[in-house]
Amino acid sequence: MSDLVCLISERTGKIVRARKGDLDIRMGDLCLIESDFGGDLAVVVDTASGVCSHMKQADAAPRIVRRASDEDDRKFRWLLDREARAFEFCQKKIQERTLPMKLTAVRYFFNEKKGIFFYTADGRIDFRQLVRDLAKEFKMRIEMRQIGVRDEAKLVGGLGVCGRPLCCASFMRTFEPVTIQKARKQQIVINPTKISGLCGRLMCCLGFEEESRGRIYSEDEYALIED
Repeated sequence: MSDLVCLISERTGKIVRARKGDLDIRMGDLCLIESDFGGDLAVVVDTASGVCSHMKQADAAPRIVRRASDEDDRKFRWLLDREARAFEFCQKKIQERTLPMKLTAVRYFFNEKKGIFFYTADGRIDFRQLVRDLAKEFKMRIEMRQIGVRDEAKLVGGLGVCGRPLCCASFMRTFEPVTIQKARKQQIVINPTKISGLCGRLMCCLGFEEESRGRIYSEDEYALIED
C-alpha cells in the first residue's frame, strides 16, 4: 500500500504528494513537509484515494517531517511577514541604486539562515552593493537569483484567460517548449493577444491540447487534470 498522501501547501496553494512513512496522518492535519526552502506547512486533504498514489516516482516525493506544532505555525507566519518586509526593503534599495531589475519574490529558508531574492532583468546586473545592503539589514546569507518571465508567472501566480489559476502556478512541475506550430495544428487563429499568457509567452495549454487530441483518459488521469 502506498504511503503517499495529498496535502495543500499553505504557501503556494498547490496540491503536494508527500510520503507519510510511519506517521499516523489524518485528514485536516497540519504538517511540516520537506521543501526546497527547508520546510513548508501543508494541510492533509486526501489519505486514501488513488489520486494520492498516482505518481510515477513515489521515492521522489517529499517526506512529511512531523505534524506541525503551534510553534511551527507561528514561525511560518512570522517568516511570511519577514519576507514581505524584505521585499519592501529590497525594492526601496533597487530604486535608490537605480538598478535595471524587477524584484519578483523573496523566500526565506525555514531555518532563517538564508534568503533568496528572485528577480528578472534583461541582462547581467552588478548587485554587489545591493547584496551588502541586504546582508547588513537582515544578518543572513543572501542569494540573488535571476529568473525568466515564465518562472516569474509561476512564482507570482494569477488567473489565465480561462478564468482558472495559471497552470504553471497550480500543478505544472516543469516547463515544456510551446511553439506556434502547436496552435496552427489546432486551427487556432494566430493572434498574439489571444494565445499568449500573462508572462507574454505562448500559453502552456496549447501543448496540453495537442497531446490530448484523440486520446481517452482513465478515471485517475481525469482526477489529476482536475487537480
